[in-house]
Amino acid sequence: MNIFKQIAIDGPAAAGKSTIAKLMANRLGYVYVDTGAMYRAITWATLHHQIDVANEQAIADLLTKIDINLTPEGDVFVNKHNITTAIRDLDVTAHVPQVATYQAVREDLKERQVNLAKSANIIMDGRDIGTNVLPEADFKFFMVADPRIRAQRRHQENLSKGIASDIDVLESEIKVRDEQDRTRIHAPLKQAEDAILIDTSKLSINEVVDKMVSIILQ
Repeated sequence: MNIFKQIAIDGPAAAGKSTIAKLMANRLGYVYVDTGAMYRAITWATLHHQIDVANEQAIADLLTKIDINLTPEGDVFVNKHNITTAIRDLDVTAHVPQVATYQAVREDLKERQVNLAKSANIIMDGRDIGTNVLPEADFKFFMVADPRIRAQRRHQENLSKGIASDIDVLESEIKVRDEQDRTRIHAPLKQAEDAILIDTSKLSINEVVDKMVSIILQ
């Protein structure tokens, strides 16, 4: 039995997992763990050290030299360097899917994530939380949404940040990422048998949060 409560939220890219998880954490007083930021941090470090993203062994060796810290405010640090903005660079975004397929990377981050879950009541979102990282989580959710709607949401997010954006390109990229996540060998994206499916296509952010929090409080 877990000493602390664990809530796992999985789903494909741009399904709204991070936004929902943050709001739920605030509502419930839990700690939010952004596992996607952790994979981005590894990818940033790989590029920062000028390591070829195709060199799995070199990346595996780099893992032992990386300390990743996530603050409650959402900042991301690697070896005390604030890389919160840097991990959202297009170069990092383009290479995260490949780095995330490596077994050494997934096992290393799984260990870090499991340790984080031992220290507080947590909400953790990702691709394999309910199936691989926290299979005994108290609550598991699997969030989905139509690819076009996910692209529209990402498009609006980009525009709000002053980033050039094309919905058709985003939709294509999302579909490619979905396929990569579903078919990778190590911890592929899939719904845990005991996870609750939440389709956010026609729901507002607040409606999704209300629905999931209601399930937990019941």
